Amino acid sequence: MRAKAFATLLVAGGLVGTIAAAHAGTSAERKERKVESRNIYSFTMKTNAGAEQPLSGFRGKALLIVNTASKCGYTPQYRGLEELYRKYREKGFEVLAFPANNFMGQEPGTDREIREFCSTKYGVSFPLFAKISVKGKDIHPLYAWLTRDSGHPGDIKWNFNKFLVDPAGRVVARYDSGTDPLSKELVGKLESILPRG
Repeated sequence: MRAKAFATLLVAGGLVGTIAAAHAGTSAERKERKVESRNIYSFTMKTNAGAEQPLSGFRGKALLIVNTASKCGYTPQYRGLEELYRKYREKGFEVLAFPANNFMGQEPGTDREIREFCSTKYGVSFPLFAKISVKGKDIHPLYAWLTRDSGHPGDIKWNFNKFLVDPAGRVVARYDSGTDPLSKELVGKLESILPRG
């Protein structure tokens, strides 16, 4: 009698374990699908003026995402970014600038000061967002995704790193700080993904 009860317990225990394992597998699969389905449109950012901007509002456009700074040796790239934007915006292109103070305090200003600087010094007309962190413990979730899960991983090393995003929300190329916005490499890739030729 005792042997029969023990055997029953073993079978029941095995069944519970199997069910638990199956449930865990299902949860892991759901988590994996969630990571895979996440793209640039999953994020809502704050604009430089303080409004909430879902990046899904840029769906169907080619994007160049750039972490910027006002007191960097690469700051004059604002001029090239603006020229690129004006040349291709009618073809479905946007530059999204994210000021960040992660590198030697080269973006110390408030959002208002940054906006005034970009407008008066470089005539920036492309979307400018609120200052965020692009690395470290306080990294913004957008940049955590860009630098880990976008298909182009690696920490942001300096100001003016660039991510090129296609109209479906996929990161298709990444360029370091030294790549000029008007370089043949970048412009050629951009032209190949523009939604309107």
